[in-house]
Amino acid sequence: MTFTNVWIASSFTGTYGVNYGRIADNIPAPESVVTLMKAAKIKNTRIYDANHDVLKAFKGSGIEIIIGLGNEFLKDISASQDRAMDWVKENVEPFVPGTRIRGIAVGNEVLGGGDQELWEVLLPAVKNVHTALDLLHLADDVEVSSPHSAGVFASSFPPSAGAFKETLVPYMKPLLEFFSRINSPFYINTYPFLAYISDPEHIDINYATFRKNPGIYDEKTKLHYYNMFEAQIDAAYAALEKSGFSKMDVIVSETGWASRGDPNEVGATVSNARIYNLNLRKRLLKKKGTPYRPKKVVKAYVFAMFNENLKPGPTSERNFGLFKADGSIAYDIGFTGLVPSSASSLFSFKGNGLMYAVYAVALVLIITS
Repeated sequence: MTFTNVWIASSFTGTYGVNYGRIADNIPAPESVVTLMKAAKIKNTRIYDANHDVLKAFKGSGIEIIIGLGNEFLKDISASQDRAMDWVKENVEPFVPGTRIRGIAVGNEVLGGGDQELWEVLLPAVKNVHTALDLLHLADDVEVSSPHSAGVFASSFPPSAGAFKETLVPYMKPLLEFFSRINSPFYINTYPFLAYISDPEHIDINYATFRKNPGIYDEKTKLHYYNMFEAQIDAAYAALEKSGFSKMDVIVSETGWASRGDPNEVGATVSNARIYNLNLRKRLLKKKGTPYRPKKVVKAYVFAMFNENLKPGPTSERNFGLFKADGSIAYDIGFTGLVPSSASSLFSFKGNGLMYAVYAVALVLIITS
């Protein structure tokens, strides 16, 4: 197998993106979501499948999109190059270049998850998808990646102690070697929210949400950290360095804060969610690196665009949205949402339909900051 397309165009414009999850039965139609994103100047998004209605809606929008190849397809794709080719021909080739598909996330949080069979098939699936893109002359424009959870780390505190779990190294290292060859970054889902609610007695809420705090000091690197977000990214860089991949970039594929939770989910409030996401957005717009990698600009996708009412699990899972299901803002971080049941709203949702009001285009969804 040869790889002729080593230098892949960046899948990320700027530094700020949003995950567009759709496990809900009450959120706006994809065409409306595109309008929301364009008005909010969101230039990057990730979806968790390759839904054709979504891909059609994004045509001509200029928004860069990473699509997902779900975990349920990995075994099939890993076993057959033809099946990988069929998938790419069905879900990528017909939509480009009109829809700016800039990446395929092969699986989500596979390594470190509970299904070890998926650990074994992840790399073959990744290779087959990349080969299909290569044969179709799409590999220069469509990146192949696979996002990880914090579950891949044996340790992450202090940041310099970042290291992958020994049980995962036989799977992680070959995957990183392949991604290094095709110039793909390391994607990590990092949630200070989850760390905080797991130990609120010992983690400073201000440190977790970018507010003023004493910070932490990493004795090994002699670096100070004043927010957990940067510390978690640098833990990933440390783990990569120990594995021999010090030049690999890290991109945050998910981060966010729930605005509502169960009684045991301390900190899941509208106030904390607003502060986290507002400060995160400000932080990303500065286009700066981390203490350990100051020259590598931090890029992140916020989770998520909407509250998703059909997601299973604790209450927090259904309350990560920047926007409510009707398109109004969940809280103010500089976006202006829809005004429900207002004649001046841009949208009126009836089923999956979209109705344009006469005089609202200039009023809705402008960035106020």
